[in-house]
Amino acid sequence: MSDFSLQSTRVLIVDDNPHFRRLLVSVLSSMGCRMIEEATDGADGLKSLTHFPADVALVDWRMAPMDGLDFTRFVRTSPDSPNRYLPILMLSGYTELRLVLDARDAGVHEFIAKPISAKILQSRLQATLQSPRQFVRSPAYFGPDRRRRQVPLKGPERRKAP
Repeated sequence: MSDFSLQSTRVLIVDDNPHFRRLLVSVLSSMGCRMIEEATDGADGLKSLTHFPADVALVDWRMAPMDGLDFTRFVRTSPDSPNRYLPILMLSGYTELRLVLDARDAGVHEFIAKPISAKILQSRLQATLQSPRQFVRSPAYFGPDRRRRQVPLKGPERRKAP
């Protein structure tokens, strides 16, 4: 692993699979993380955020009664959200394009396909925490800027009044 360390980073893991949570704790510990909170579903994760001010959340998609998508939507849009700007990385074995786009449109920072590798997790955490994207607010979306690169427009700007 590189010099990247999570020593002072508080990580919330929200996943209903105890074996996968243990795996994530092990990987995060190898990156120096010592402050880890575990939650078994989205509702439990929201409760955790009331007493554990996480710096980043690793969230599974499929859980009951509240899944990772509903967790993300609540964090991003609810007036009761403990931190609307919380970096959220979604981890899922369901990787169809429409599901990835749904997660992106709910406001996740990154989408990581299961099974994960330590290298991918580290690179996504590093990118999210060390180079945060600006947040965007529109009538239909609140979350990190969905554009990966700032590419100059070619031609007229669509959003400018004529």
